Amino acid sequence: MTFQKQKNEMPHFYKTRSQIAKDLNKTIKNALSYFKPPEKLTVDEWADKYRVLSPESSAESGPWRTDRTPYLREPMRAFTDPKVKHITMVAGSQIGKSEMQLNIIGYIIDQAPGSILYIQPNLDAARKFSKQRVAPMIRDSKKLKSKVHNVKSRGSANTILQKSFPGGILTMCGSESAAALASTPTRYIVGDERDRWATSAGSEGDPWELAKARQTTFYNQKSVEVSTPTIKGASNIEAAFKDGTQERWCHKCPACGEYTNIVFDLVRFTYETRKVHNKEFYDVTIHGFACPHCGTITPESEIRKQPAKWIAENPAAYAQGHRSFWLNAFSSPWTPWEKVVQAFLKARKDPEKLKVVFNTMFGELWEDRGDLADEDEMLARREVYEAELPDGVLALTCGVDTQDNRLEYEVVGHGLYGETWGIKKGYIMGRPDTDVVWQRLDDVIDHVYRFANGRGLKIMITGVDSGGHFTQDVYEQCRLREHKHVFPIKGKGGDGIPFIGKPSRIYIKGDKRKSVWLYSIGVDSGKATIMDNLRVQEPGAKYCHFPKNDELMYDLNYFNGLISEKMVLSKTKSGNRWTWEKLPGHRANEALDCRNYALAVFRIWDPDMLALEKRLKEPPKQKAVVKPKKRTVKNRNLSGDSW
Repeated sequence: MTFQKQKNEMPHFYKTRSQIAKDLNKTIKNALSYFKPPEKLTVDEWADKYRVLSPESSAESGPWRTDRTPYLREPMRAFTDPKVKHITMVAGSQIGKSEMQLNIIGYIIDQAPGSILYIQPNLDAARKFSKQRVAPMIRDSKKLKSKVHNVKSRGSANTILQKSFPGGILTMCGSESAAALASTPTRYIVGDERDRWATSAGSEGDPWELAKARQTTFYNQKSVEVSTPTIKGASNIEAAFKDGTQERWCHKCPACGEYTNIVFDLVRFTYETRKVHNKEFYDVTIHGFACPHCGTITPESEIRKQPAKWIAENPAAYAQGHRSFWLNAFSSPWTPWEKVVQAFLKARKDPEKLKVVFNTMFGELWEDRGDLADEDEMLARREVYEAELPDGVLALTCGVDTQDNRLEYEVVGHGLYGETWGIKKGYIMGRPDTDVVWQRLDDVIDHVYRFANGRGLKIMITGVDSGGHFTQDVYEQCRLREHKHVFPIKGKGGDGIPFIGKPSRIYIKGDKRKSVWLYSIGVDSGKATIMDNLRVQEPGAKYCHFPKNDELMYDLNYFNGLISEKMVLSKTKSGNRWTWEKLPGHRANEALDCRNYALAVFRIWDPDMLALEKRLKEPPKQKAVVKPKKRTVKNRNLSGDSW
């Protein structure tokens, strides 16, 4: 044994003070490093300083640069904002949303240690993400590699689904795993592809709420949920976005200076189709972005150089600690606009392929309504009425839907060959078992609706829904108004049921002294007719006109209800059947029901439209002037005697 080795192995009382201090410092050096305060860095600053993109998972490997994806700077900074507890990101593909999550995880491990629960749609996706994204990030970023041991290292507490580090542990799981979601308390939750999660974690309920319950004891909790959008109305990430600040990435127009979110409808392009071996190819020319404020078309290369910023539609949500962001592929530095347009052209004839383009590239929710227009298209085709009744209206009917707290109605004008005009849409608030509600309906029915020339029409027939909780009240009120042609209607769903059935005389509350005519209608047949008419694009036969006048209430809510259903083919034990189903995102269909009832009573009335047209074209009859008869007055003297 050498003298130096012998000296180093002497008991401490043979060592000098400097040697003892050196050994002590060496022993506690690593432990003391854990008490070092974190650097004053935001997530994006940390990533710019320490994050390295791995070659197997990134097209641009090497040091991370936030300037490459400037739209991710604000969402990442929101994570280090003490006022923000919840971050929602809705984004298409090739945007960088996964890298944002990895930056947040890396920042937590290095700067703000704590338990992290990272949730993927299923366990296989979690394993894949761990192997292909998390492990390479730890391997290639020195700051993380020194804190997270290799899975294969001896004595390591790490596995594929768990990564321990000083001060915390990263647990990765699938949304279907109730045990992983409901066990240990956790400070951080990061959820990926939220819209593709299981609807329930086993039998425990909503996975997100189950995971959130684990954060209860943490005053400094943070949660991040990210997803591409899916189906309108059935999207969890859509609901979360609406609860937040609702921020969209907007570019500045170089012509007028207004900021606008670039969406597919604002991208102008032309294309030519050519066939090679019976396959279609498209030669696309991108003209640029059409500013909705000034109409100027700016080339893609120029608009990418313009300033851009996040603009919130609901900034008040910041006070609640929830920031939400929405991105699409038009902002991605890796996706030229031509690629997006090519994808659209190739998929436009196949609804399933088109759905993928909408979700992953347009970054928009998908709503499958076949060839039926959406609310925005219906709003755009409204027209200004110069009078209560536009020219072409020959008859008026009214459809009334009965709800527990109101009556909803629509007055519809009918012309030749099925052409219709929406005249007035309204609500009468109050229970249908109170007289005041029906008296207000009388005001609608008794009103004279006038043309620009002063001539007028009254509602000829009204149909009132008798379903719901006030059937007998509807019968009684219709009986009192039978002289005004107000009749109760009973709707019956099902394929093959005729639109107009035979009427029946109904006794009210069993009293044979009181009865009313009840008309049965096949609501599915009526809906099919309405939807077919809405597809007509040119004024004329079957075209549906709607007013732009604000007071008539033909707004977004009206059209959301009018086009709230679609026909789908359902498999049953007795065979395939066509049924009407409510579209996701459409909560109410009263507008469709009112239009259905108004159309039904028009068919019940079945007027001679040519005769009505002839009558309206005739000049108004002049009332005969009756000249007063001359009265012979006898002269009388002052005493009253005749002369």
